[in-house]
Amino acid sequence: MKEIKLFLVIIFVIAASVANAQVSSITISGMVKNKVDKSAIPYVNVVVKNEKDSAFVAGTITNDEGRFSVENIKPGNYRLEVSFTGFENKEQPLFVGSLSAFLDIPVIELEEQSTVLEGVVVKAERAGLSNGLDKKTYAVADNISQSGGSILQSMQNLPGVTVQDGKVQLRGNDKVTVLIDGKQTALTGFGSQTGLDNIPSSAIDKIEIINNPSSKYDANGNAGIINIVMKKNKQNGFNGKVSLTSGLGSLWVRKENLPTIRPQYTFTPKINPSLSLNYRKGNVNIFLQADNLYTQTLNKNEFVTRNYEDGTVINSQLKRNRNTNFLTTKAGVDWNIDEQNTLTVSGMYGSEKIIDRGDQPFFNGDISQRLRLWQFLEDELKTTAMATAAYQHKFKEAGHLLNIGFNYTFHREDEQYFYDNYLPSTTGTDAFKLLSDEQVYDFNIDYIQPLKYGRIETGIKLRNRSIPTNMEFRPGVNSVLDMDAGGWANYKELIPAIYGNYVFENEKWEAELGLRMEYVKIQYDVNPNHSTYKSDGYNYTQPFPNMRLAYKLNDNNKLSIFYNRRVDRPNEVDIRIFPKYDDAEIIKVGNPALRPQFTNSIELGYKNTWHSGYFYSALYHRFADGTITRISSTVPGSTLIYAIFQNVGKSYNTGLEAILNQKVSNVYSFNINGNIYRNQINTFTVQNLYPEPNTFSADQQSAISGNLKLNNTFRFTKGWDAQFTAIYLAPDIIPQGKILSRFSIDAGLKKTVQNGKEIYF
Repeated sequence: MKEIKLFLVIIFVIAASVANAQVSSITISGMVKNKVDKSAIPYVNVVVKNEKDSAFVAGTITNDEGRFSVENIKPGNYRLEVSFTGFENKEQPLFVGSLSAFLDIPVIELEEQSTVLEGVVVKAERAGLSNGLDKKTYAVADNISQSGGSILQSMQNLPGVTVQDGKVQLRGNDKVTVLIDGKQTALTGFGSQTGLDNIPSSAIDKIEIINNPSSKYDANGNAGIINIVMKKNKQNGFNGKVSLTSGLGSLWVRKENLPTIRPQYTFTPKINPSLSLNYRKGNVNIFLQADNLYTQTLNKNEFVTRNYEDGTVINSQLKRNRNTNFLTTKAGVDWNIDEQNTLTVSGMYGSEKIIDRGDQPFFNGDISQRLRLWQFLEDELKTTAMATAAYQHKFKEAGHLLNIGFNYTFHREDEQYFYDNYLPSTTGTDAFKLLSDEQVYDFNIDYIQPLKYGRIETGIKLRNRSIPTNMEFRPGVNSVLDMDAGGWANYKELIPAIYGNYVFENEKWEAELGLRMEYVKIQYDVNPNHSTYKSDGYNYTQPFPNMRLAYKLNDNNKLSIFYNRRVDRPNEVDIRIFPKYDDAEIIKVGNPALRPQFTNSIELGYKNTWHSGYFYSALYHRFADGTITRISSTVPGSTLIYAIFQNVGKSYNTGLEAILNQKVSNVYSFNINGNIYRNQINTFTVQNLYPEPNTFSADQQSAISGNLKLNNTFRFTKGWDAQFTAIYLAPDIIPQGKILSRFSIDAGLKKTVQNGKEIYF
């Protein structure tokens, strides 16, 4: 209780996070015509002036078709002056917002008279926190303390993000959709987060966090979206960059092993070479980005005490030494066919090799007698290949776009497990092999029409996905493997969708209204000889609306309210029928009867900016129906625990997030991110069917939890930069228990040498 009170005080006193991205450079376009005959007028002078002092900001002339385009205008209030010999000068107010990168001004008509108008102005809004509050953007290069590691390690230092059991959470919720360059891929998982811990951060340019996605994004992922933007060079001529990052990792044992097992990793190095090449000449740009990440990690080291109803006490440890090598390569060609048309063709290849060597001993209460020991080897190879084609047509008005895209993904999961079971009198070896090939076809058309005060976005998307899977069990002496649970299964997914989104902005108000309609058809066919499960599936047609309304109190203060409805569809792994070891005595099994979880979210946000920093806070509430979680149960006469996904009914998440960012001096700046929330899971009763029917019930649970994160950045002379990050995670609840508090500290040092080259420590 004292920890919670202290945590509440800290949250409300300091609050926190890092800056939201904003559109800081806008292109203004339009057309000038003769008012009498409506003919276009070429070579007209178009000038943008500062409203307060009439200072010149930017200018251009119309082309042969009477069209003009003025780039690099910052958000604010301006006046637009249009003049041409023989015609009356025309001047009109011009408000430039920050929600759209392009503004299309209605046709300007000139009369054949001369009248000089005077005046002009601008109230420029300073950069910093995004006016839209729709997403936060972070440069990976700025995350010094996690340089040279994986993208998952980089994320755990970001404001608003926590990492629990290898999964990313936003505001205490792990139902996060992860995109790469705006697309769902098998590299990160369709609806899951697989692979994040093995994508080298050196391949990534920036990370975007979207807590309240609009209708243009897939409806999956109720906690929000994380978009990973990969590096891509477009410099003229031939350019290349080679880098090597390494780290030492852990250097000592946090807690000694239980007796009689193999040593745990105490030296966990990471080595990350990276290569970036591009050649650009004329209208063609060829690019290549290749990264390799080798790591040794103590992937898991958990100590557990089990207390049974008959008074028995069992002490166990699960230790897993992991060696990982992940290679990712992306290459492609950008072809600027002409001024209006661009075609990009690219491919990506990823290879992830994982070797796990684990030990799990079980001792009596005083650790005087080893009852049994499991030692295991996991040999896993994941291979991903993707091909993408993207065509863009630019209409004559700036920002008026048509995008057509096609994406194909192939992902192979090839796993082998070997478990040695050491009992007092016998030893046995269990083994199994899993092979899964995933193929995904995505096709999309997106249309964007800029307006004077915003834009219209609309589009369609079609996805066809199939995953045939095969599991082979090879039991040994005293095996616990269920031979009847093996065989084959085939997952098929079809999702067509259509969306529309309207964005409006003037000097005081902002609005965004969108609607996405999705039809989903899932069919899961399983081996008819399976001991428990049969083929299953479902389909639905559902609307997913989104709304945002904001009022600007003044240039530096704004209030916003958000609403959206989203869904979490069970991923193929969630319904996969094959039992799989989570540890030696916990068996994970999917559930073909699992159904989607629908979530409604409401958020009230406030932001304040000043010259050297900003403050942002948000009060949010999410309520979910059909909550998806794993439920664990046991079978009489067995020590095995079976963890099976179920829909457990309604759950709620209410919280307050706050961000404070401040540049104290040219040397030191900091940001603090705090999030406090209340989780509630209603009373539920479910029936686990595997390995035999059994019923589990739980009363309503609730808890107050949260996290606090402090990032300190130091920029010294002679190219030295440093970062120090401290993270506190408060206790939280899960459907069958709770998670205790955790604390971590990270530090990093960077040295820039020889024309911007960098060395990380």
